[in-house]
Amino acid sequence: MLFPKREARELSDREKSILRSIVQMYILTANPIGSRFVSRYLEQEFKLSPATIRNVMADLEEMEFIGHPHASAGRVPTDKGYRVYVDYLMQIEHLTDLERNTVKDNLLVKTQDTLLRDASKILGSMSRYLGVVELPNFSDVIVRRIQLISLSSMRLLVVMELESNTVRTVTLEAEFEIDYRTIEMTAQFINERISGKPIKFLRENFLEVIAEADTANPTLRLFVDSVDTLFAPYQHDDKLHIAGTPNLLSYPEFENPERIKGVIELVENEDIIIHLLDKQDKTEGGIKISIGQEMQNEILHDYSLVATTYQIGSASGLIGLIGPKRMNYSKMSALVEFVAKILSQRNE
Repeated sequence: MLFPKREARELSDREKSILRSIVQMYILTANPIGSRFVSRYLEQEFKLSPATIRNVMADLEEMEFIGHPHASAGRVPTDKGYRVYVDYLMQIEHLTDLERNTVKDNLLVKTQDTLLRDASKILGSMSRYLGVVELPNFSDVIVRRIQLISLSSMRLLVVMELESNTVRTVTLEAEFEIDYRTIEMTAQFINERISGKPIKFLRENFLEVIAEADTANPTLRLFVDSVDTLFAPYQHDDKLHIAGTPNLLSYPEFENPERIKGVIELVENEDIIIHLLDKQDKTEGGIKISIGQEMQNEILHDYSLVATTYQIGSASGLIGLIGPKRMNYSKMSALVEFVAKILSQRNE
């Protein structure tokens, strides 16, 4: 994070309430917030005149928690103000029963093949932001067993059953006629040695794992020669699902042509999002929020990311939302966390 957390503790209760009000009202209206608006918003909590609120707002602006857009009399939160809000001032909003059931209805009945893609779609449709799902690092996934299926005299299908009901299939082309009578024996030999081991370990140590193998078995030799393909990590083309691109274009922040161009560049260049997600800490649970300049990419300065991890067996991936900095952080944190929970439960 770019902003030290201790700064939030230096704010008085009055300053915190006014900053919280400015952030919440700006999230709702997308318009700069003036002192009279804050006075009415806080009238149940503080009886403060607009003049008093203007003085507090001036102090918050001096501390760089809010700023002036153009010559407006109103104020908008800065990245620093948003950071204090999400770290200290907001309360996580609970999903309604209808929203929770919508997530379950869309994810619990899906097939494993489309589950992660469908998760990005449900995130995008329910949030009205950009739903992103990073596929797990399958290098860490445990291999349960393989099946070898003869497709023709010179083609062999390898069906690799991974933990959490995940399957990978690879077709191998042989330069010899495959003896179907050796296929079952070869599969049994391999399974006795690879079952329960991670893909990464097998890719790096396969020859040692089958050290006592009968090298005269051409089917086994074909398998050995194809280890890098069979146990390859997923490439970028397989690494990310994105849904909800039109959602971003509906926000006033992105109405002018230059901002529209930025949205298109963001969604067309998936490497930007992949790099952003790769920088997130996957070792700890909980919601992670990155705001504007914290993402250290000029293209992303107008956006925020709300993300968390989900599990497929021993492998983890990131799931989240990208939207304008004026995101409804409290509600979106609850949504992302719940979708991740359903995905993880589905894959237990």
